[in-house]
Amino acid sequence: MPRNTFQRMIFAFITVIITVHAYVFYSLYVVNGSALMEATGADSVLHAIKAQGGVYMFGHMLPIWALILIEFIFAYALECLMGSPCSFKLACKNFDVQKTHPVTFETAVICATVGLMVPAMSFLAALFYYPYYSGFNVLTLLANWLKLICYNFPFAFFSQLFFIQPLVRTVFKLLFKKDIARRKINAA
Repeated sequence: MPRNTFQRMIFAFITVIITVHAYVFYSLYVVNGSALMEATGADSVLHAIKAQGGVYMFGHMLPIWALILIEFIFAYALECLMGSPCSFKLACKNFDVQKTHPVTFETAVICATVGLMVPAMSFLAALFYYPYYSGFNVLTLLANWLKLICYNFPFAFFSQLFFIQPLVRTVFKLLFKKDIARRKINAA
């Protein structure tokens, strides 16, 4: 799909925009929604977040937009510096790009990306959302990290494989329609 650094950066940008919003929704509504509503007595997750004054991050309550912005910056940096390059190399170790069907190779890249990004972003999330009100303990950090990996891995795997990456590839093809057409003409 992406053929140069600019296209890889755009591809990563689209991926991270969709992924961060999906994970914030998943984390706040699916994983923690009931606890938030129970703690505040609110009738919806959004009302619970408003009632508690935002989302707990870095030992403070922050608005959702700040949470999304912070997670986007870290996820985009990780995706560009580690996720994309390393997942492509891992997929190339197991599959020959020239001989493997493109769907199989893309699936291998997606699986490798999930395998790299989930532990990395889960570790950052364990730091971001660490319950600092009770002091810092490395064992608590590691337990939170492992818990987040267990929550996030199945969601990441299935959402990336069946929803997010197909959507990103469709948007990417629309954005770079002329370049893709030019490549097909040059290849023929």
